[in-house]
Amino acid sequence: MNGKYLVFGATGGIGGEVCRQFIGRVEALGLSGRDKGKLQDLAAKTSSRCYPADADDWEAVDAVVKQAKGEMNGLDGVAICIGSILLKSAHLTKRDEFEAVMSTNLTAPFGIVRAAAKAMVSTGGSIVLVSSAAAQKGLSNHEAIAAAKAGIEGLTRSAAATYASRGIRVNCVAPGLVETSLSQPILQNPAAREASQRMHPLGRLGKVEDVANAIVWLMSPAQSWITGQVIGVDGGLAKCLPKGRA
Repeated sequence: MNGKYLVFGATGGIGGEVCRQFIGRVEALGLSGRDKGKLQDLAAKTSSRCYPADADDWEAVDAVVKQAKGEMNGLDGVAICIGSILLKSAHLTKRDEFEAVMSTNLTAPFGIVRAAAKAMVSTGGSIVLVSSAAAQKGLSNHEAIAAAKAGIEGLTRSAAATYASRGIRVNCVAPGLVETSLSQPILQNPAAREASQRMHPLGRLGKVEDVANAIVWLMSPAQSWITGQVIGVDGGLAKCLPKGRA
């Protein structure tokens, strides 16, 4: 695969797995996240460069991308693996909760796309974002996160159109429910876990490897004719109606 890549949200479940899959396959790797201690630990384990930053801060993101490109002597791709979960119906969601969801899941990724595009506008490259099956299929109590992730999918298609002539590909993966630290408050309830598994036609929850596989695949130069796509990595959740199990 080779190349020089930067992963935002590197200390999260999916972002961390993306970093691990890049080991031995890329020329240089930069990691960014809020938790400096976790980031430094992961960077040591993956022989990567470490760029602590709050992705909500666009100026900090600009600085990270500029520094990473300079230190790695180029930038071929950026993976945007940041996000949060809020399961509440609209009438119970407070304004500050909604704004926090939008900031983490849409405003921050937009800022990263903005910085990445500026860095790769002369050389081309790849940007991959993360949406959710909730943006495509109506799931109860997902109003805020569905709104944010639907914005991610619109951003993906528009940015892909804008930067195609510059050789920048922009794609997105849309996972179902994946076993990460973010989903543990939901999955620690046995009844909720079983119900969640039944919702997915393939009969199981996602693993971080499932989603990271798709992100790394999309970022590879080998996929040079794929852009503007939202690829479901969701066990069939968004597109298939599960058959009743005997």
